[in-house]
Amino acid sequence: MEKSLKSSSLNYGMYLGLILSAFTIIAYALNIELLVNFWIMLLLLPLVAIVFGIISTAKAKSILGGFMSFKQAFSSYFITVAIGMIISSLVSIVLFGFIDPDAATMLQEIGMEKARAFMESMGAPESEINKAMAKAAEEDAMSISSQLYNIAKGLIFYAVIGLIVALIMKKKDPDAA
Repeated sequence: MEKSLKSSSLNYGMYLGLILSAFTIIAYALNIELLVNFWIMLLLLPLVAIVFGIISTAKAKSILGGFMSFKQAFSSYFITVAIGMIISSLVSIVLFGFIDPDAATMLQEIGMEKARAFMESMGAPESEINKAMAKAAEEDAMSISSQLYNIAKGLIFYAVIGLIVALIMKKKDPDAA
């Protein structure tokens, strides 16, 4: 991958990481419950990451004069999203693991309450709800290992989206042999 493409992808990844980190810090300061809001965490934030990945890929295509291989398209997308996720996760690890571990405990409790309410609204049996709550109580969602696991799961999800984006954005140069 050319240096200018890597540089562009890294820059967009840093911008994405800063935006996701800013959201985490602002939500922490204003209303920590936003960090366990289903719609924000499962729809809005992934949408931001995907949009940044697409913008990065479009910029890479522009840098290359409108033509790019599948590999270049995928790399531009994936580097951006991976850097953004890593930066955001590092901020969360520092904030909730070192600066304010009590906030991590509070987030886990709020998350468990929301999960219980959701399971009850779906008519889950009390025994299944209790099993899920016991399992959730044992897990530390803000631990470094949990964060690394979430990064890995997220990267797999974004890689699939990136493959689709790369298929759409690739364009072969008709003058190339």
